[in-house]
Amino acid sequence: MGTSPESVDVLLSLQGITKCFGAVEALVDVDLQVRSHEVVAVVGDNAAGKSTLAKIVAGVLSPDAGVVELGGHPVVLPNPAAARAQGVEMVFQDLALCDNLDVTSNLFLGRELRGPFGRDDARMEEIAVQVLDSLASRIPSARTPLRELSAGQRQAVAIARTLIGQPRVVVLDEPTAALSIPQTAEVLIHVQRLRDLGLGVVFISHSMTDVLAVADRVEVLRHGRNHGSFDTATTSQEELIGAMTGARVAPRRLQVV
Repeated sequence: MGTSPESVDVLLSLQGITKCFGAVEALVDVDLQVRSHEVVAVVGDNAAGKSTLAKIVAGVLSPDAGVVELGGHPVVLPNPAAARAQGVEMVFQDLALCDNLDVTSNLFLGRELRGPFGRDDARMEEIAVQVLDSLASRIPSARTPLRELSAGQRQAVAIARTLIGQPRVVVLDEPTAALSIPQTAEVLIHVQRLRDLGLGVVFISHSMTDVLAVADRVEVLRHGRNHGSFDTATTSQEELIGAMTGARVAPRRLQVV
């Protein structure tokens, strides 16, 4: 499942993260670490706090308490642009892609490259091809209109777009939801390639099968609190479901270095 977490650098560290919406405690004193070459799955039942945690990492929400560190340094992420500047990219469930544009234009939407005579389309297409190849994508061409792609291929475009900003951490919010089995397998390959590229990946999912197939470690949230940390090499779906439902808890192994 990739390089041992103990042997690589911590890219992202959340310590004591708390977030409330009025009287509702969405997150309470939550810790999370993600290292280079590591896929960390975050699982939990509905309203467990998964999406809130992802949005805090991506700068969509600000925590009420706690510390966010990137590369060992405390950071403030007041908005997604600030998070991207710090090397954090997120793929939301709605993907935010444009059907009327081709793959290259979607990858560079809002951050088009410019040359001496305007848009540098040739350079953007060259980079798009390189990024798609790095993910082992099956997209036929960087100039294929998005409307001609399958749901799995669209997810690949959304994942590839994160690499344009040369991130350190990528957050994926339910990337395999509503996909067929072959499309899911394709997306999981892309997630593995992100890890192979040295990134840290936060993988939010309801699918225990997908989690055990691709993650190195699983962090369970229950009612907005840490409720177990599991090594996927030594755990099972039953253990994860037990932690999600409150039947059992695995000890935390958070090590701030």
